[in-house]
Amino acid sequence: MDEMDEELKCPVCGSFFREPIILPCSHNICLACARNILVQTPDAESPQSSRASGSGVSDYDYLDLDKMSLYSEADSGYGSYGGFVSAPTTPCQKSPNGVRVFPPAVPQPPPQHHLLQHPGSLPPIPRNSCITCPQCHRSLILDDRGLRGFPKNRVLEGVVDRYQQSKAAALKCQLCEKSPKEATVMCEQCDVFYCDPCRLRCHPPRGPLAKHRLVPPAQGRISRRTSPRKISTCTEHELENLSMYCVQCKMPVCYQCLEEGKHGTHEVKALGAMWKLHKGQLSQALNILSDRATEAKEFLVQLRNMVQHIQENGVEFEACLVAQCDALIDALNRRKAQLLSRVNNEHEHKLKVVRDQISHCTVKLRQTTGLMEYCLEVIKENDPSGFLQISDALIRRVHMTVRPVGQGHADPRMTSDFDLTLDSSPLLQTIHQLDFVQMKVPAAPMLQLEECCTQNNSATLSWKQPPLSTIAVDGYILELDDGNGGQFREVYVGTETMCTVDGLHFNSTYKSRVKAYNDSGVGQYSKTLVMQTSETGLPPCDIPTLATVAWFTFDPASAHPDIIFSNDNLTVTCNSYDDRVVMGNCSFSRGVHYWEMTVDRYDNHPDPAFGVARGDVLKDVMLGKDDKAWAMYVDNNRSWFMHNNSHTNRTDGGIGKGSTVGVLLDFTRGILIFLINDEQQGPVAFEALEGQYFPAISLNRNVQVTLHTGLPIPDFYTPGEADPTGSVC
Repeated sequence: MDEMDEELKCPVCGSFFREPIILPCSHNICLACARNILVQTPDAESPQSSRASGSGVSDYDYLDLDKMSLYSEADSGYGSYGGFVSAPTTPCQKSPNGVRVFPPAVPQPPPQHHLLQHPGSLPPIPRNSCITCPQCHRSLILDDRGLRGFPKNRVLEGVVDRYQQSKAAALKCQLCEKSPKEATVMCEQCDVFYCDPCRLRCHPPRGPLAKHRLVPPAQGRISRRTSPRKISTCTEHELENLSMYCVQCKMPVCYQCLEEGKHGTHEVKALGAMWKLHKGQLSQALNILSDRATEAKEFLVQLRNMVQHIQENGVEFEACLVAQCDALIDALNRRKAQLLSRVNNEHEHKLKVVRDQISHCTVKLRQTTGLMEYCLEVIKENDPSGFLQISDALIRRVHMTVRPVGQGHADPRMTSDFDLTLDSSPLLQTIHQLDFVQMKVPAAPMLQLEECCTQNNSATLSWKQPPLSTIAVDGYILELDDGNGGQFREVYVGTETMCTVDGLHFNSTYKSRVKAYNDSGVGQYSKTLVMQTSETGLPPCDIPTLATVAWFTFDPASAHPDIIFSNDNLTVTCNSYDDRVVMGNCSFSRGVHYWEMTVDRYDNHPDPAFGVARGDVLKDVMLGKDDKAWAMYVDNNRSWFMHNNSHTNRTDGGIGKGSTVGVLLDFTRGILIFLINDEQQGPVAFEALEGQYFPAISLNRNVQVTLHTGLPIPDFYTPGEADPTGSVC
């Protein structure tokens, strides 16, 4: 019950309610606190029309009485009411609950005078007093009854008593200003618990107080608990008990209120019945609130579990990060050792080459020096014949020695520079770019059911990622089955979150699902959505049940550019003298289908062609000229069937302005039949039709037709047995 503690405390004094009264704004306040926050307004400036009391004006008009607070938000110390300025007062303060408390505008009697008054008696309220709710700051002028005009909240008072009785702690003194001491006595007349110092100071045993009975606190608590509950009386008629409930004013009233007061014309009900009704309503509201509280508790448990999981995952992830960085450092150290080894090898190689060259040059220099010294000694000899005998050989040796010595000293075999440059910029850039990447697959998408729908043989699906998902998504994969309980197949791969799939079978049930993917892989599938394409038309007048009713229009996207559309793409003509093809925006692959076209304009006896075609039919020639169309072309006297430029079955009977051409496509038999003005034109035009076909027509500028769809098949025609396997688009 500790959570209820704040509900039972006065917003002014911050203590438990004592004699709470109900303000018209439904907030509660202690009776003594209400008197302390009264503010007096000037007599001549008080708007009498704004007077109100707690008697219970249940239709309290806040448009008139919802005045601004008597004190500005700046706490200037001056208050205004109804546009007038009252006498200066001290700035407002705050209660223990943090609610703004307005000090009294009139001097209060000395505290000892209050103590000598009989409990429950209050000094007279000054005229034109105003009270402002400390919680919502709504203001009102009191009438002649003053605070007695407000109803007492006996229910709240009883709850406070039970709450205080449930506390096992020792009773505290109610008059200690700071750190209340333990109460030693209770005055039964004053209904106040006193400690010894407060009793001697505030309740001396002399004068009228000498007759009061003081009892131990425990006994006083028992006497409070066993005291009889006071019967609620009417605030307008204090001698009358509240016995009825005014439905319009939403307040209890007495019998005299119905006879004399303003409630005489209002709807009233028995107080006990309305008590039970409102208790039931409050119980229902509490049940809902209890469910919400249970959900909130479960949500809090979930959040607390998330805190624990976040902490555990944080420690685990931090350890993983440290291990990865340590692995990078180890790899860098190993590479560093390898590079240092290469540098050392290069260093040793250079030293060896240079030292070898030094040794070689030293030997050559020693040999050269010896030869030089020998030649010098030979030159010193004075024997010409002896000199000439060896001079040629010495000259050749000197020349032969000069050549290698000169070459050896010309160029070193190795440079002192190290031809190695470490390119660390890519690695530094990589280190700077080192960051976390998404390593999880996306969560399962959520299908947005309110945006998913079917129309004819097309299905539109919409989806989104879960609200709390932060995993990156590169795209989505939408899958549908074959409409006959078969395997799923991909129908869309891309980044969009909405897709319309055309060319499905009519009167079929398709299952669809979607999944998301990113660089880490493919996520889980969404929930499977079951969708029904256009239903089988129910026959109001013996329409065969195999007929599928479909609505469609001409398709501007696939039509020849010379085709002119109007009437929401149901009416077409052409701006060219050559025949141009336009198809419907819906294709058929099974079932029985029938549609009609009325000729709105027919000039100069042209040959429009009506029929069906594949999606890749030629658009700039008459329908039926290629092998992608099956058509009937007709003039004002006769008609022909044409497929792959083959003309067959010439039949008398043509069209004119106002004529109707019907096309009947029956996949149960694989046949195509044409009608003119509700009569079959010639025999069955084509047979062995299977696959996917679009309604089509070719015309020129001399013809204008209007399409009519969603029609039942003609009465004369009986469909064959349906193919249980259907056909594949």
